[in-house]
Amino acid sequence: MHRLTPIFVVCLLAAGCGAAQPKSAAPAPQDAAKALAGSPPALARLHRQANRLLGGDANAFKARLRELRGHPVVVNKWASWCPPCRGEFPFFQRQSVRRGRKIAFIGVDGNDNDDDARKFLSRFPVSYPSYKDPQLGIAAVFNGVQAFPTTAFYDSRGRLAYLHQGGYASESKLSADIGRYAR
Repeated sequence: MHRLTPIFVVCLLAAGCGAAQPKSAAPAPQDAAKALAGSPPALARLHRQANRLLGGDANAFKARLRELRGHPVVVNKWASWCPPCRGEFPFFQRQSVRRGRKIAFIGVDGNDNDDDARKFLSRFPVSYPSYKDPQLGIAAVFNGVQAFPTTAFYDSRGRLAYLHQGGYASESKLSADIGRYAR
């Protein structure tokens, strides 16, 4: 048993480190601002907090969801250390700008440290804020504790419509789920 443990650890590290690193898909800041101009007030407030790590707890997150009622919400739980999170992040970069005038996007940075999260966001900027969630209390609000990444879709009435655990393999699958559940 003890001999297998180091081999298992090496395999896990190799699986995460050997994967190709995705490239950022963030549009130029002026292009994102142009695409998101004219957003409704609640969505415009999100856009003004673009790429920031926000403090707060589950209650702050729930208050934000209440503030966004009337708009569908896509919540992406991620971490800088998570290879599948890194793989799907460019999809969220593009979709949040493409759909950000009608749909709210929120990040939840779980089990991460602030410095690594900020470095990650500087490499992969998004048009929405992320809540810091070191103990996964926010993720528990949408039953998203088990897997990294996890994406929760809320309808415009504020009800959890769908929970996707694990990474999206393609932007078209994410886009289809947004169209299906973020109504």
